[in-house]
Amino acid sequence: MSPLFLLLLACSTDFEHPERAFAEAPASDAPLHPVTIHAPPTLGAVDAVGTDIHGTPLAVSCDTCHGGSDPLAAANANPEEMHGDLVLNHGPISCESCHSKDRLGLHLADGTELEFGDAMQLCGQCHGPQKRDYDKGSHGGMTGYWDLRQGPRERNHCLDCHGAHAPQIKPVKPAAPPIDRGRVQGEEH
Repeated sequence: MSPLFLLLLACSTDFEHPERAFAEAPASDAPLHPVTIHAPPTLGAVDAVGTDIHGTPLAVSCDTCHGGSDPLAAANANPEEMHGDLVLNHGPISCESCHSKDRLGLHLADGTELEFGDAMQLCGQCHGPQKRDYDKGSHGGMTGYWDLRQGPRERNHCLDCHGAHAPQIKPVKPAAPPIDRGRVQGEEH
């Protein structure tokens, strides 16, 4: 048989099993499903030791010490005790570059106050190429549908992959290569 005939045969729209057939394309004017951005469970909190019964990392909310009606609570707390093991490895910036004075929020370079939930806007002001790629869908990961007419999509938050204080992703050991079961153990090729 000719290769062209085989190609045409392979491109046939008929399927042997009807359940494997292509779904109907949604109408071009179909309503779009939402895109949600995952909120990391420790956003606006300091990581604590351990996880809860669901495997979620434990954290202490920043406003436990920095908020509330008792301004002396934060003044009496020992910041070295709570933040002593925090390593800031985020270029030439300091804590005050991102955190507001009361530590209950964030701020942009121009001083605009942000809630912790808007941290991605803060990241994007310095990490423009990554933000551009994120907005176009090629950075950050997602689950759900590319075509929002077919279903919803959930995107990762910057802090799902990167630490706020040390954003460089640490190297990981790669998975072991697949085992060639046809090769005799110890035999070299």
